[in-house]
Amino acid sequence: MTRRRMLSLCSNGFGSLALLGLMESKTFGNVLTSSRTKPLFPRPGHFEPRAKNVIFLYMDGGVSHIDTFDPKPLLAKENGNPIKMKIEPTQFNNNGGVLKSPWEFKRYGQSGIEVSDLFPHVATCVDDLAIIRSMVSDFSEHTNANYFLHTGHGLQGRPSMGAWVSYGLGSENQNLPGFVVINGGLIPSGGLDNFNSGFLPAHYQGSIFQSGESPIANINKSEPIPTLQRNKLDFVKQLDKRLLGRVGHTDEIESAITNYELAYRMQDTVPELADLRGESRRIKKLYGFDATYTHTRTYARQCLIARRLVERGVRFVELTCPRVKADRWDQHGNIRDGHYRNSLAIDQPIAALLMDLKSRGLFDETLVVWSGEFGRTPFSQGQDGRDHNPFGFSMWLAGGGIKGGTVYGATDEYGYKAVENVVTVHDMHATILHLLGIDHKQLTYRFSGRDIRLTDVYGDVITEILS
Repeated sequence: MTRRRMLSLCSNGFGSLALLGLMESKTFGNVLTSSRTKPLFPRPGHFEPRAKNVIFLYMDGGVSHIDTFDPKPLLAKENGNPIKMKIEPTQFNNNGGVLKSPWEFKRYGQSGIEVSDLFPHVATCVDDLAIIRSMVSDFSEHTNANYFLHTGHGLQGRPSMGAWVSYGLGSENQNLPGFVVINGGLIPSGGLDNFNSGFLPAHYQGSIFQSGESPIANINKSEPIPTLQRNKLDFVKQLDKRLLGRVGHTDEIESAITNYELAYRMQDTVPELADLRGESRRIKKLYGFDATYTHTRTYARQCLIARRLVERGVRFVELTCPRVKADRWDQHGNIRDGHYRNSLAIDQPIAALLMDLKSRGLFDETLVVWSGEFGRTPFSQGQDGRDHNPFGFSMWLAGGGIKGGTVYGATDEYGYKAVENVVTVHDMHATILHLLGIDHKQLTYRFSGRDIRLTDVYGDVITEILS
């Protein structure tokens, strides 16, 4: 036997076994496998990442920054008086005088950052937060502002940032979606397009999980004999591939094949994910599973499921708000009651999430983002509400690559407009991608004749809040 013949034969034996093992590897297999056939396989970023996963705590409706993370003593001094600034057009133009915050601010942690009484639990974690007090938005109406926050574009049809992250990096778990939205009861204005894949392939869009014990309807296996279901799925896949062979590359068909296969694998993984019997009583108490307020228990389960998702390698997880009596953070009247109900639902679970991530060694690799679509006015709407304010509001980040105990930017003395280190939504997106190891200028997708990116032609990384 010649040496050439021996090598040829061996390549079909032990060599094939070695190659098979390498193909199962998340790194080597990804290089050799087409992103079209394995679209959610993990892919390297442009540089070394600081974070591997994102948990986005979306505050639907627009939290009042001047009642939470941006104290303004002048509001109390001038309460009821006309504001000494030009007032921009507001959503309802029912504007009154300066309205002081109903809550007191206190300093917390070694950083001494001030947080209001609305967030007594999150305040204990303030040394882990980078609070940005100078966010701005281009829109003052919920739907457009939601699209802008989620997709970087104020109109319907663009990919959500979770879809962009999945497109850029794939996922470390091939048995769960790369982008999951845990619905607490409120889908934001603008609907499911806030979580859509837009012009990206459909397998990158957000998968909606409910917050109860059964996150996905009909997830249990329908066939008593597993081989029957597998045979049916293989038959459907065969039909789809035949059609694909005739019509060529088509996102709808390729994504359908991918999603059928993923749904099949999720029948084993989702019930295990939602089964919290393995979580200790201490952990459940920490999150608020025994809270008297129903919506605290709802959000506690959302936060715990979010931790379990990133623990299993899901790349991007977003949480929507519970449907409290006040209905989201959008208090055009009776802000004291509405903001209190919303904060009571989320405060304890969020603090528990941060502490739990730290105790499990996941905090340094998980980026936690807290933000609404805009803030609220320092003057009243009617007697005791606040209108929408896109000119200056607060958000915070924590975890992977973030310098905790940091305050960045500032609004004016009323808290009306950002005046120092103004941060745009594009800057926020660029920073999130940067922490995941992605250069926001290089993450593009060819559509409608040009290369489009999440940050459009804008965005700068906020280096001052990075560790």
